[in-house]
Amino acid sequence: MRKLIVIMCSCIIVALSSDVFAQQEREEVTLSRCIDGDTAAFIVDGEEEKVRFLAINAPEYTKEKEAYGKEASEYVCDRLNEAEVISFEYEPSNMRDKYDRLLAWIFVDGELLQAELVEQGLAEVKYIYGDYVYTDELYGLEDEAKSKQLNMWSGVEPEEEKDLLYYAGIAGIVILMVFVALFKKTRKKSTLNKLSKELKKRI
Repeated sequence: MRKLIVIMCSCIIVALSSDVFAQQEREEVTLSRCIDGDTAAFIVDGEEEKVRFLAINAPEYTKEKEAYGKEASEYVCDRLNEAEVISFEYEPSNMRDKYDRLLAWIFVDGELLQAELVEQGLAEVKYIYGDYVYTDELYGLEDEAKSKQLNMWSGVEPEEEKDLLYYAGIAGIVILMVFVALFKKTRKKSTLNKLSKELKKRI
């Protein structure tokens, strides 16, 4: 029994130690400039580093202009500019990509930015080259975004969506105008019938 208690206490201490260690591994950084939906430049250890967000791929909005690239870029830039604290976590097995960009999990005021983007259908889970910490969470959020057909999973490009809303609005106005015209016509007919009956009575 005493051995069991000792083992349980040891496990609790190890678990608590690992949590503390994970928090210590998170590094606070400063935004230098926005780039797009999955890349930004930060001041890390006094130097500017171009950082690629780990485990996701957002639609392009730099050289190429892909559907929802603008929305993803704007979302990221707004979140980073409004953040009080931006911090990184790293995957020791994969610190830099082939372009020598730093790879990191991006936390904005304690919230994982990659998770937010995937959850809203503004990025897909991609470039998994190891057993990453938050991969399972991202895949779950991606499945939800696909089932809800959010943004890049909707099959409709932003401009097409605007066009559909525009034409739906016009169709609604036309239907309303037809309804009003029919109502007026019916009302006019009813008034004429009443007048005709009154005249017949008087004659």
